[in-house]
Amino acid sequence: MLETDVLKYPTKAITSEQRAAFFANGSLVLESFVGNNWLRRLRHAVSESIESARHITENNAAYVLESGHCLEAPALRRLNNPVCHHPDFWRFASESPMAELAADLCGPNVKFYHSKLNFKWPHVGHQFDWHQDIPAWPHTDYSPISIGLYLEDCGVEQGPLMAINGSHRGDLHSMYDNNRNWVLRIPEEDLEPGWQDHLVNLTGPAGSVVVLNCRVIHGSHENNSTRMRPLLLNVYSSADSMPYAFNPLANQYDGVIVHGEPARYASHDPRGCELPPDWSKGYVGPWQHQAGARANEESS
Repeated sequence: MLETDVLKYPTKAITSEQRAAFFANGSLVLESFVGNNWLRRLRHAVSESIESARHITENNAAYVLESGHCLEAPALRRLNNPVCHHPDFWRFASESPMAELAADLCGPNVKFYHSKLNFKWPHVGHQFDWHQDIPAWPHTDYSPISIGLYLEDCGVEQGPLMAINGSHRGDLHSMYDNNRNWVLRIPEEDLEPGWQDHLVNLTGPAGSVVVLNCRVIHGSHENNSTRMRPLLLNVYSSADSMPYAFNPLANQYDGVIVHGEPARYASHDPRGCELPPDWSKGYVGPWQHQAGARANEESS
């Protein structure tokens, strides 16, 4: 669904002013949006997920291991599709206020796409370079959004999400380098002049929700604190937004309607989007792509 059509519907989970701010900036922070009951349930699910990775020795389709991970001290960089690993993750994605929030921003009919749980451990949590999401999973329109939940307090020192306000209104950057290697990053020299004036740190206490437009340029610094920064991310789209490419994080809930009804017709935005590699052959994750790009820059 296109933005002009979404705006025809009244909001339920947020105010019309908050929705207008999201469409203007490309990001939105809702402090303490999720209550303590959900936080307790999700933190328990997170602990179980970390424990389940204790005996894992190498990255696989579910687990991306952090540096120093071992049997005695398990540490995950990411859990892919947590909705497939603990029922409370799916209940939260489909039954909590998240679906209603997605409907306010995508339109009344909403479907689920994929999820991830990024941990960012103290002192080893890596930076995430500037990038845009939609080139990795292009759709027929730009309704897809990522809704992130901070499970613990997140200040600047924890390496919060950062966004460049208004960048979603600009052009899409290629996520390939000059040699057609997929790198999922935008070098700072390629950003619009004055981008620093529009940079925002998307911080908030535990229970805060961060929403990202699929075109907004965003990233994060490393975690320089003594506390972990677990961030649960669920991606939704309007029901009439159809993916052009294989889902890089394919899962059993892809396409499930979590609010409203299935679509009868597809929505098409006239603005094009470069296609990613064929993820059906495997997806190694963003850090490996970005690290390879930085290594090539340093050696050139």
